Amino acid sequence: MYKVKTLNNISDSCKDVLTSADYIVGDDVQRPDAIFVRASDMHGYPFNKELKCIGRAGIGVNTIPLDECSEKGIVVFNTPGGNANGVKELFLFAMSMAGRDIFNAMKWVYTYDDSEGPVEARMEKIKKQFAGPEYAGKTLGVIGTGNVGSAVANIALSLGMKVYGYDPYLSVDAAWRISRHVFRVSSLDDLLKYSDFITLHVPLKGDTRHLINREAIAKMKNGVRIINYARDAVVDEDAIIEGLESGKVAKFVSDFPTRRLINTENVVLTPHLGGTTYESEANCARMAAMEIDDYLRYGNIKNSVNMPTVILERSGKARICLIHKNLPGVLAAITAVLSEDGINIENMTNKSLGDYAYSLFDVNSEVDEHNIRELNEVKGMVRVRIIKWDE
Repeated sequence: MYKVKTLNNISDSCKDVLTSADYIVGDDVQRPDAIFVRASDMHGYPFNKELKCIGRAGIGVNTIPLDECSEKGIVVFNTPGGNANGVKELFLFAMSMAGRDIFNAMKWVYTYDDSEGPVEARMEKIKKQFAGPEYAGKTLGVIGTGNVGSAVANIALSLGMKVYGYDPYLSVDAAWRISRHVFRVSSLDDLLKYSDFITLHVPLKGDTRHLINREAIAKMKNGVRIINYARDAVVDEDAIIEGLESGKVAKFVSDFPTRRLINTENVVLTPHLGGTTYESEANCARMAAMEIDDYLRYGNIKNSVNMPTVILERSGKARICLIHKNLPGVLAAITAVLSEDGINIENMTNKSLGDYAYSLFDVNSEVDEHNIRELNEVKGMVRVRIIKWDE
């Protein structure tokens, strides 16, 4: 029986996978094997030694201490694409708000007090002040063309827009989802230079922090309209406010409000609603649950942000799961230990990601505490776990 602790209100769809036959799930679980999280900041969180993985029901993992997790052999999963449809649909709202001044137009309607006559007559005289550009014929620059960005790019094409896509880390799977009519540019500067609208769909990492800064804004068209549904720190707040005040940036739409942005003209803000739909929350919870289940019960890793993808079809009597440093000679040392202990390897696989690697060995022999101690003594070993199929 595995124990899973929930740090936030997680959709019950996770229990379709983490069934009561194999799992205890709840916010009061002690010494969990896995943690389910949506938005809680886990920096400084006291990880118990039994913790094997963290499932993030969403895409952003900047609230999770990834380096610490890797050092302790804790696999961190996220759910790419789980909320893509929700974010894609909110993008349509963002485009509307970035174009015509709908936000202030609605405020005008709902605060009208009839002092200047009937609203029906007055609105015809003032509506021009809320005018803005149409989408058709304009250029949209999509920065980040993964699950969400590719969907956004395809929508923009249907609106009659010319679309530039920029993503130096574009995967083959994501590339297949993008229409051939999207112009894929290798230089971010080209996208900035020619786009009337720019939308951000990149994760927050070292090279994307303040991706939109003073230098980037200076390269944009005058009157550019920017949408940020990625992460707050992808945009330099000082730079965007300066751009708005100078008129270089005509409108900024963001899902990450701050007090300064709330008080800035030509900004439209939503309270992190990107993936907040019934379906997105259920999809992300179910997807994270599947990742947790596959790892805890079978040792497979898929959609981890700190460990490589490693999937091995089940065979043998037991599976040895090893997280270790990506160092020369580690695999040879592991196989030497198994050979000396008379443990027969039926199947195996190994992959690395950065400084860490993950190895799976399906064996036809019993694995005891002595074997586990010897494996833990291998230089660079981080975590040893044994899954017995007959249990």
